[in-house]
Amino acid sequence: MSELTGSGEGSGLARRVHFVGIGGAGCSGAARLLHARGHVVSGYDRDGSSFSAPLGGLGIELHVGEEGRQPLPAEVELVVRSAAVPLDDEHCAAALARGVEVMKYGELLARLCPPDRTLAVAGTHGKTTTSWMLHHALLGLAEALGRGAPRPGALVGGTDRSGGANAVPPDDGGWFAVEACEYDRTFLGLRPAGAVVTNIEADHLDYFRTFEHIEQAFARFGDKVNPEGLLVLGGDVPESIDAAVRCDVWRIGRELKIDLVGEERGYFRFRLCGPGWATPVVSLGVPGAFNVENAACALALAVGHAARVWRLEPEVAAVGAATALERFIGTERRFESWGIADDVEVVHDYAHHPTEVRVTIETARRAFSTRPVHVLFQPHQFSRTARFMSEFVESLRGADRVVVADVYGARVHIDETRFGSQSDLAEELASRLRRAGVASASGGDLRGSVGETLRQLPPASVLLVLGAGDVDGTRERIIDELALRRPAAGRTLS
Repeated sequence: MSELTGSGEGSGLARRVHFVGIGGAGCSGAARLLHARGHVVSGYDRDGSSFSAPLGGLGIELHVGEEGRQPLPAEVELVVRSAAVPLDDEHCAAALARGVEVMKYGELLARLCPPDRTLAVAGTHGKTTTSWMLHHALLGLAEALGRGAPRPGALVGGTDRSGGANAVPPDDGGWFAVEACEYDRTFLGLRPAGAVVTNIEADHLDYFRTFEHIEQAFARFGDKVNPEGLLVLGGDVPESIDAAVRCDVWRIGRELKIDLVGEERGYFRFRLCGPGWATPVVSLGVPGAFNVENAACALALAVGHAARVWRLEPEVAAVGAATALERFIGTERRFESWGIADDVEVVHDYAHHPTEVRVTIETARRAFSTRPVHVLFQPHQFSRTARFMSEFVESLRGADRVVVADVYGARVHIDETRFGSQSDLAEELASRLRRAGVASASGGDLRGSVGETLRQLPPASVLLVLGAGDVDGTRERIIDELALRRPAAGRTLS
């Protein structure tokens, strides 16, 4: 019986599980998996989310907001809390008082991932997209194996647009693609059969404090990979990671060569060559030059493990994985089109690190080459905004106009607030952008920021809505107000 299907007997996890912070990407996905294998699942979150909204339809008892907060259900046998939930939360405290185990999401993740079948994707950027690319490539390998081959599962920090969910239970014996987050050193609980590290940059410094600590954590993650397995590294990953691992290593630019074939409006075609194999030309269904390397990492791990475990001929595996990866059309909140209104292309992206902001703006420039690019940016966390203030200025200089919303204070019980208020930091970023020659304004809260954005947003432009907080909740208002601003016969609104 698969660890992630059936009744869950033998997994060592309690039958009745309650999630605190169930609206988060990780907890909501884990709730899906536990529910699918027969656990009785309930959960609470202070805010609703696109992740938690569908859970009620699955039969999961869900409570949202302070008005919906209920006492901890009497029958609960295990409480799982997200990294954003402190141990003194009301539900956690009640569980501890009853003698009920309280577990962090990261601990649960380690229990959900079967070591012999888990393929993990880590990195500062690109984890979510690469994880789904890997899942699609594994689907292609299952198809290549023929009838009866187990289909792979996944647990990812974003929703696959084609599947409409952020978690998929695997068939018995199926591979399991998982996004392995470095925050809170969550990924160190995994013992994957194979893994990817896309890149490593300074981030989450509220937790790690220094880049050296980040690099050390990734080195330890690499060392967790099964010695008989495979680790795939992006081209810019520090060489210290190679030295720390015991398994085989394939690196972009060394064992793995990318041959760019063409580009059309930011969508790339390429061929990947590995040790003794090559893919056919791959036409990506997601834009951005950075996604070429993401796709290459996913393909390399899938092909490498197919040869090791399933004894598939590498050339056969390469064709199956590449063909299936072309069907990947992206994830929600990653360069996600919100529609067109008043001839304005509205695109949302989760970008909240300076590198992510820069490449998203560059992608928009390629995809919409004749249109000015306007940005509504909601910074994420006080410490990240303050520490990377200069880097955010450089990243946002590629835009024609920027409106900076108040900082979204995620994990405020951990994040440092000594850097100033939400509005102070937003105004400082907007002021520095103006001094750098970029038209910019601080918009205050999201309502005010949307109004300020739309006030000077011309038709025939692109609006990028960037941020990892609750800025994604502005979609309906932006589209509706643009539609009302200049309705035109025959214009398509979505």
